[in-house]
Amino acid sequence: MDSGLVSLTEIEQIEETPIEKRLLADNTYDLIRHGASLDPNAPALTFFMDGNAYKEAVTYSYANFLGEVNRTANMFHDLGIGPNDVVSYLLPNLPQTHFVLWGGQAAGIVNPINPMLNAEVIQEICEHAKTKVLVALGSLPGSDIWEKVEKIRNQLPDLKAIVRIMGPSDTAAGIYGYEETVAKYSADKLDSCRKIRSDEIAAIYHTGGTTGVPKLAPHTHLNEVAMVEMVHLNFGELQKGDTFMCGLPLFHVNGTTATGSFPLAIGGHILLLTPKGYRDPGVVKNFSRIVEHYRGVFFSAVPTVLSMLLANLDTSADISSLKFLLCGAAPLSVQLFKDFEQSTGMKIVEGFGQTEGTCGSIVNPSGGLRKIGSVGLRLPYQQAKIFILDDDDGFQRVAQVNEIGTLCIKGPNVFPGYLDPRQNEKIWPQPGWLNTGDLARQDEDGYFWLTGRSKDLIIRGGHNIDPGLIEGPAQTMAEIELAAAVGQPDAYAGEVPVIFVQPQIGVQISSEEILNFLADKIGERAAVPKEAFILEQMPLTAVGKIFKPKLRWLAIEHVYRQALAETKKLVDSLEVNVDENPVYGAL
Repeated sequence: MDSGLVSLTEIEQIEETPIEKRLLADNTYDLIRHGASLDPNAPALTFFMDGNAYKEAVTYSYANFLGEVNRTANMFHDLGIGPNDVVSYLLPNLPQTHFVLWGGQAAGIVNPINPMLNAEVIQEICEHAKTKVLVALGSLPGSDIWEKVEKIRNQLPDLKAIVRIMGPSDTAAGIYGYEETVAKYSADKLDSCRKIRSDEIAAIYHTGGTTGVPKLAPHTHLNEVAMVEMVHLNFGELQKGDTFMCGLPLFHVNGTTATGSFPLAIGGHILLLTPKGYRDPGVVKNFSRIVEHYRGVFFSAVPTVLSMLLANLDTSADISSLKFLLCGAAPLSVQLFKDFEQSTGMKIVEGFGQTEGTCGSIVNPSGGLRKIGSVGLRLPYQQAKIFILDDDDGFQRVAQVNEIGTLCIKGPNVFPGYLDPRQNEKIWPQPGWLNTGDLARQDEDGYFWLTGRSKDLIIRGGHNIDPGLIEGPAQTMAEIELAAAVGQPDAYAGEVPVIFVQPQIGVQISSEEILNFLADKIGERAAVPKEAFILEQMPLTAVGKIFKPKLRWLAIEHVYRQALAETKKLVDSLEVNVDENPVYGAL
């Protein structure tokens, strides 16, 4: 394709050809080999260490890139990694992260882990995944990754070796320095001569880890190569040689797919925006100049990043190369959407995806009507429907047009189920159909609109309130950047709705103004928030999603502080702590 998707009709026409006939390869290793074959001398990946020194970069051609993937795969093979063995990694965004990611999938199974998680959670993930080789960043200033490795290494029963990036070997301790070790291996081909089947597991991603036991979601090679084709069909204008800027982490599916396997498959050029990505102040400050220097075409981001980029936009820089921004993880306010597009001249494409669906499922058509606030149309070959489920998550019927229900998906990108079979008990309301856990509706044009999470329902005196009824109107208020509604404990009603907001940068707004605005906009009286809390920084997950458990804890803490205020007359100090218990919930 040389143009983007336009409509649902076009999607249905595309699907007349089975996806198997469109796939560029059967597995991720051959997918990268395909991309490299288009022009071995073309740039595959460029990396700079510091956002304030973005011109000081190293570039790998496709021939070099594939060679490093081969070396890394051969090293893992020599360390005992076979098709069913797991390589976990704790790494920032580095070229070596890509070599480990794809080399690990060529040798066995890769398990990317968020290095910002605490050591205990990392240990849980490695134990659950049965990690055989752990790859981690060495002891460097500003990084505590190696400290975490030292803390957990002797607690992992399946661990056979540790590979240290940017650090020396200590073979007596089972530690291999990556740079010195990988250089010993062939860059020409896989020493294992492995023929990778499409139904074999390529990767295992964790979908939790902030509280409770993380869920581990395996992806097959088919899941990953099908996902690339589905994304490419939506962004048909993107082509060989285009620069894809990666600022999202390489432990998350957006970073590894939208700005990873997708550009690699089509001969694109990945630009890694420092080890920290968007968390590097220099990247945000110099983003316009980085675009100008490297002729950036595409990038993915979350709303908070867009707000920072807009505030730091350099209008003297030539950013005319920019075409598309893929935005997800949290609702994008109408004002920010319009301001960013007007200031940059690029298209914002909002979408929906989750780890269990490999990366993306629903996206606004890049060449057609983009409805602000909607997550768009289903991707080609992605079946998506709104199901009405019973209280036990059992299927009752398919929802009518614009009727809110549970968003469910089916297709070649949908994972086979969590590693722990106990976590799969209620996720398939119909054979092959995954319950995403999101509430949504589908309009008459086929566009999907997320309205909340099913578990986020606020129950006020037996009245079910969808948080989207509150968050949607709040996002239309120009002064608000982020908004999230949760239930606050109430002695009479059980719960009452409250809203937390993060104002736009430099904007002053009062709780009273927010409540008055929402009282006029929300048609359902029971859904009007009782209180509005203004936060300087909305709590977010590592990939930019609003972390609602923290907001619930804040709401609980507020109620307890009010109730216990009188005790201040009897005691010298009062402290309220709220945390999440994996069995009993918030305590």
